[in-house]
Amino acid sequence: MTRLSRKSFMLSAIAVCTAMMLSTAPTYAQNQATPQAEMLTLTSQWDKTFPQSNKVDHQKVTFKNRYGITLAADLYLPKNRGTEKLAAIALSGPFGAVKEQSSGLYAQTMAERGFVTLAFDPSYTGESGGQPRNVASPEINTEDFMAAVDYLGLHPSVDRNRIGIIGVCGFGGMALNAVAIDKRVKAVVAVTMYDMSRLMGKGFEDSLSLENRTKILTRLSEQRWTDAERGTPAPGAHDFYVDASGNVEIADRILPETLSANPNPVTKEFFDYYRTPRGFHKNSVASAGAFTGTSPMAFMNMPLLTYIKEISPRPILFVVGENAHSRYFSEDAFKAANQPKELVIVKGANHVDLYDQMDKIPFDKISKFMSTNLK
Repeated sequence: MTRLSRKSFMLSAIAVCTAMMLSTAPTYAQNQATPQAEMLTLTSQWDKTFPQSNKVDHQKVTFKNRYGITLAADLYLPKNRGTEKLAAIALSGPFGAVKEQSSGLYAQTMAERGFVTLAFDPSYTGESGGQPRNVASPEINTEDFMAAVDYLGLHPSVDRNRIGIIGVCGFGGMALNAVAIDKRVKAVVAVTMYDMSRLMGKGFEDSLSLENRTKILTRLSEQRWTDAERGTPAPGAHDFYVDASGNVEIADRILPETLSANPNPVTKEFFDYYRTPRGFHKNSVASAGAFTGTSPMAFMNMPLLTYIKEISPRPILFVVGENAHSRYFSEDAFKAANQPKELVIVKGANHVDLYDQMDKIPFDKISKFMSTNLK
């Protein structure tokens, strides 16, 4: 019997697998027809945490990701756009936020500067579909960005060869993960970035020991029994910790309803945005609830930035505050990425300042970066 070379074996295996997929899978048109899109309830009135601009046209839209989840989004188009196809940007974040908050502000501002922009609610959150509610997933949230690119590329006002992505906070990491594999995206900006897989898997500033990581995973694994018995997942924040007695503590919401007399500075920073009129929105997980308790398991097992080098030769812009507690995420990702890349440190800004403080967000820099690289 003739012995196959390793290369021949691999090619034969791929061919067989492909043939099996083609012979058993329904056509693309059939996939589009079933299952039926979820019926979403979309708010018609302006309910953002920022004022509406008279320089752009705004509309609510929906689209599906490859899991069949229907996503809700705000589409912003320059009011005096003419007939020429424009460059476009997909946006999301921060982690636990919705399109009515920071990503919408970025989208509207970039639309004022001539881009078609799409700020979307991630799967399972906000006005987007998906059950159960408030699930976070590194894979699905990465896919959400690529589905947004699908939508933009089919829009009549968009030049599909000129699409970029902006991810804020935890969705900065998801944005980089998406761009590493989605070669349609020509440029990416990660603003005040969190790498959620590193945070959950290693703790803040990589302080989580193997012993405590194991305790947390054991606790979350056992929680799955409880969820299975109840038939519904229990809530839990992503900032779990191991107390002095060795017990795993998981809060039932991301942020407390009130601050203690001497709050943790990072907690206060997030509280001042999500839990006050400045940034509160009833649809936001961070403002009003928590992700499902077992959501961290996937992040702890799936490093988001494994293939960051493969974004090159497409450019990356990192933007982070000088005083941001999260600054090390951006600096380390910048070091790991290949050229072309740029790191902008915003003087005097903390992490949350770059969510909504118009005097600190370097929109001129971001706009120039996108204009240059989405030619």
